[in-house]
Amino acid sequence: MRNLRLMMKEQTPLYIFVGVLFLVGVVFGALIVSALTMDQQQELSDYLGNFFVTVDQQGLPAAPDSYWSIAALNLKWIGLIWILGLSVIGLPGILILDFLKGVLIGFTVGCLVSQYSWHGMLFALVSVAPHNLVLIPVLLVSSAAAIAFSLQMIRSRVLGQRRTPVTRPFTMYTILSLVMALLILGISSFETYVTPIMMRWVTPSLVQAVTTLGLQ
Repeated sequence: MRNLRLMMKEQTPLYIFVGVLFLVGVVFGALIVSALTMDQQQELSDYLGNFFVTVDQQGLPAAPDSYWSIAALNLKWIGLIWILGLSVIGLPGILILDFLKGVLIGFTVGCLVSQYSWHGMLFALVSVAPHNLVLIPVLLVSSAAAIAFSLQMIRSRVLGQRRTPVTRPFTMYTILSLVMALLILGISSFETYVTPIMMRWVTPSLVQAVTTLGLQ
């Protein structure tokens, strides 16, 4: 564990870099919402309205069924980042994944706020924010570790600098990725069992907002 903490401390500049890249993606995703046409905004509004009504009336899928799909989706991000970190050419892919994750979150929150104002912000706070407060740092830490390992491979194998044994860095990189995967399983449980409950708390206000918009 001491070696892991030391490795993470050494990668602080990379954390800052991927964090800024993620925030740029969030801003870009929010800007995409304002670029939608009126027809696209109407389709989006209809989809969200139907979703809120369904959640309010029928709830969400059974937790055991949805847990594994949520966990698998989140683990795929970690697994893909780990794989990309093993190859020299995977470095741009890691950066693209971090940017896309930011775009997805920015677009989701932007859609909710643009369509339903503070009602949408409230729904975003209970449905998007809680699990992402842990999920995003996990992805960024994994990305920083993958970038660091990839850069080490580039310096050693491509640029021909002093060759160092790759076994220890690879082991530390893999252990860190496994720790992040365990955290993913934990936060997936929260997203499966707790987030739907909070969503049900605020959905009636969204349904009322949908009805009001439909009457206008």
